[in-house]
Amino acid sequence: QVQLVESGGGFVHPGGSLRLSCAVSGSIFSLYDMGWYRQAPGKQRELVATHSSGASTYYAESVKGRFIISRDHAKNMVYLQMNNLKSEDTAVYYCRATWRGDYWGQGTQVTVSS
Repeated sequence: QVQLVESGGGFVHPGGSLRLSCAVSGSIFSLYDMGWYRQAPGKQRELVATHSSGASTYYAESVKGRFIISRDHAKNMVYLQMNNLKSEDTAVYYCRATWRGDYWGQGTQVTVSS
């Protein structure tokens, strides 16, 4: 069973930055396609960014140029660096791992407000 644990959420003012972390259990981390998703109140969960096992990345248009996804294979970690945050980035952020199954973390709250 793969377990994912997110951390790093919190409260920040518009224009600020946060770095989310996702710790992934298991010895085959390099095979997982990883992604960050978010869900704002009253909205559907949406894709934010992905980092494939082949190291290709994808970003939603709304976060391009502001967010950076990265992974550390030595530590089994995935990160989401979020810069120039906006109020519309407020959501619960989830980490997802995909490989012969679909695994989600419990989420971490990000609140951007003045």
